[in-house]
Amino acid sequence: MRERPDFPVNRGALCGKGRTAAAVLTSAARLSTPLVRDRRGGELRPATWDEALDRAAAGFDAARTAYGPDAVGVFGGGGLTNEKAYQLGKFARIALGTANIDYNGRFCMASAASAHQLAFGLDRGLPFPLQDIPGTDCLVLVGANPAETMPPAVRYLRELRERGGTLIVVDPRRTRTAELADLHLANRPGSDLALALGLLHHVIADGYVDDEFVAARTTGWNGARAAAMAHWPERVERLTGVPGPRLREAARLFGRARTGMVLTARGAEQHSKGTDTVGAWIDLCLATGKAGRPYSGYGCLTGQGNGQGGREHGQKADQLPGYRSLEDPAARAHVAGVWGVDPDRLPRPGRSAYELLDTLGREGGARALLLMGSNPVVSAPRAEHVTERLHALDLLVVSDLVLCETAALADVVLPSAQWAEETGTTTNLEGRVILRQRALRPPEGVRTDLWILRELADRLGTHEGFPDDPEEVFEELRRASAGGPADYSGISYRRIRETDGVFWPCPDDDHPGTPRLFLERFATPDGRARFAAVTHRPADEEPDAAFPLYLTTGRVLAQYQSGAQTRRVAALNRAAPGPFVELHPRLARGLGITEGDLLAVTSRRGTAVAPARITETIRYDTVFMPFHWPGEGRANTLTNPALDPTSKMPEFKLCAVRVERAQAQGAERAAS
Repeated sequence: MRERPDFPVNRGALCGKGRTAAAVLTSAARLSTPLVRDRRGGELRPATWDEALDRAAAGFDAARTAYGPDAVGVFGGGGLTNEKAYQLGKFARIALGTANIDYNGRFCMASAASAHQLAFGLDRGLPFPLQDIPGTDCLVLVGANPAETMPPAVRYLRELRERGGTLIVVDPRRTRTAELADLHLANRPGSDLALALGLLHHVIADGYVDDEFVAARTTGWNGARAAAMAHWPERVERLTGVPGPRLREAARLFGRARTGMVLTARGAEQHSKGTDTVGAWIDLCLATGKAGRPYSGYGCLTGQGNGQGGREHGQKADQLPGYRSLEDPAARAHVAGVWGVDPDRLPRPGRSAYELLDTLGREGGARALLLMGSNPVVSAPRAEHVTERLHALDLLVVSDLVLCETAALADVVLPSAQWAEETGTTTNLEGRVILRQRALRPPEGVRTDLWILRELADRLGTHEGFPDDPEEVFEELRRASAGGPADYSGISYRRIRETDGVFWPCPDDDHPGTPRLFLERFATPDGRARFAAVTHRPADEEPDAAFPLYLTTGRVLAQYQSGAQTRRVAALNRAAPGPFVELHPRLARGLGITEGDLLAVTSRRGTAVAPARITETIRYDTVFMPFHWPGEGRANTLTNPALDPTSKMPEFKLCAVRVERAQAQGAERAAS
């Protein structure tokens, strides 16, 4: 590992996960040969590449023949390079002809992306570089814990405060990030929307609205104003649990600041009202004139290795490369022209991620699935149900580095190369396109995902259009994205090598790229940002007598996502060896629980078991579980798949549960 202290994003810093990532490349857990299963219920056995690929292609073809092209599904990942994400979308629509492709990024940034599009006409995680953060006067972090999820970025928070700026953190837990804050608002889970509306109410009442900005650069203010005024302080205190004086202080700090930013993450977004919640925080920025100006704006902290680029080039059910809409006739014509096919050959939008998983093996759903770069057995909501649906498939094909929990269920497992073993681009949360160049050859028997897609396409009858050279794929991506919202046409491997990355949109070779968006106009047809005019509504599932507590989920510092890779690194496992249930001492006393007791956490979907961790850093009505582990401690056994109507984001961050000692629960079950 070689540090780059001059690189402007992380300045050479890596978190523990980054420093130990190379350990997985040579791990004994690494897959080195294809595996196939001869019969349902049988064991996976080694196979040649020809046998494995023939088996996969034959199964896909059989499903198409019997049930139609949409009987084959594709499920991608937000960690795939831009080249692989692009090629996977093309493979689904051209080689398979299916509408049913989506990816695990739908579980991450989808609500922020939807709200971005509605308000600004364009979705990019941050409309400014990270290096701008220390220059703002007031930063509000909502449902974000970068001290554990992206530690190299914490230096920007420290620099902000050293400069005299104010940091406000909104989170039900007093996280490591909240410890850095000038003001921490420990709101009730699921109340971020009400909190934003309450802040906007105070901004209006206390005279902090930037009337000139609102008149010149926005539309829809009257509706947003009326919605905010219906969320008076006493009502918001009751909904959020945040004392009125603290709410008013937050509004004063943000409203009086000359410049300000709001950044959200999964805590605010992973809800069945996530799009509206983000829209309300954007409204706060617009009302105070803190958008489309230097050192001001709304942004989303992405959650995966290529969280931004992964959602731009065709993995989503409704999307074509360049962040184009699959429903737009002009977009269909442009991309079809690049691909050399008739636009009518492109399928219409298919099912979103959870809807795709929920219907696997059912009438009208996919009967065969290609899964690349994801582990839904651990990471999907209502995970036990999703596991059952995977078992119901006629064929499951998984490409992965290791035999993760989902790959262990597959009929065909394809060992794939990873980050140090293949060249490709990623796009970070700033919209900066970065080139990651191959440093090592893949182990003997391992192939790249681009090679796998080429071979499968060939066996399915599409013999051209799927090169395995990443630069060749990127050159086609440039043409396919040209003129689209995420325009990469002026970005090349050469340009990236000569710089520290190029910001999209970049429409031609002479364009410098766009590190800061919206300074002159927003990307809407009239150039004005749109207020959301949203109102609070309860979560899909609120606590009741049977399930009296909130469960919220999240990450820990030493593990990542479903843990498929980090759980195979000894140093990380020593730091975070397994799941736990975090609860307040007051709640623990009431339940007769002591530190380390084995707890059963039960929702309407199932039970997870893990030891108690008692801490005063969480609300007394809330318990927290990290989601990195499989088995009986799997947090996503519990989570609610209720979907946001716009983004189709599941409600990961809130469900109703009860908590009891696992031994007591077992005795009660035996007695009944």
